[in-house]
Amino acid sequence: MTERHTLTVNGIELAYRAAGPEGAEPLLLLAALGESSEDWAPVRDELARERRVYALDLRGHGGSARTAQYSLELMRDDVLGLLDALGLGRVDLIGHSMGGVVAYLVAQRQPHRIGRLVLEDAPAPLPREAVPPVRPAGDLDFDWAMVLAVRPQLDRPDPSWLTGLARITSPTLALWGGPTSHIPRSAVAELTDRIPDARTLTVPAGHLIHTTAPAEFLAAVEPFLAA
Repeated sequence: MTERHTLTVNGIELAYRAAGPEGAEPLLLLAALGESSEDWAPVRDELARERRVYALDLRGHGGSARTAQYSLELMRDDVLGLLDALGLGRVDLIGHSMGGVVAYLVAQRQPHRIGRLVLEDAPAPLPREAVPPVRPAGDLDFDWAMVLAVRPQLDRPDPSWLTGLARITSPTLALWGGPTSHIPRSAVAELTDRIPDARTLTVPAGHLIHTTAPAEFLAAVEPFLAA
């Protein structure tokens, strides 16, 4: 059974879903740009069989607050604030795409808080060609102002984020979605080159590994988390 909760963190309301036995080893899930915690539904229940799983709506997403300010650093601080509010000293962390960027920013800011780290088709913080975002039609489950704020950070990352990867102490698994993913393999390989204890695994399912190929995702992730 999945529970929906909200907490006030850093002056804003954050929504999250929780599943799994109380008191079990905690696992935090961070979704991609424009996605909510419900994006993890294909794998959440399996991950929650023996773990307490928390799936967060990052600010500007899902049930979390729409705010006047957005940045990846603020999202990083929201994650750390959520851990404090939940009384979680140390968690395993999985982040997909932009959620993976937030995840490695968390892991380099407070390395002692993260046990094992999974980065699902997340790019290293390297400059890339900027493509103007196009707003989807209709109602959105996220704040378009958030997209306009964080996309420039993804296109031209702070150089300190790249050097900061060396501060991550967590065993790290970087999953790459294979040649049909829009994330270049080199951008994923750079993570494992920079993070001291990291390896890359290819799951040729495209960018949305955990939704396109949930069984393959779990087969890669669960043994890593249990090691």
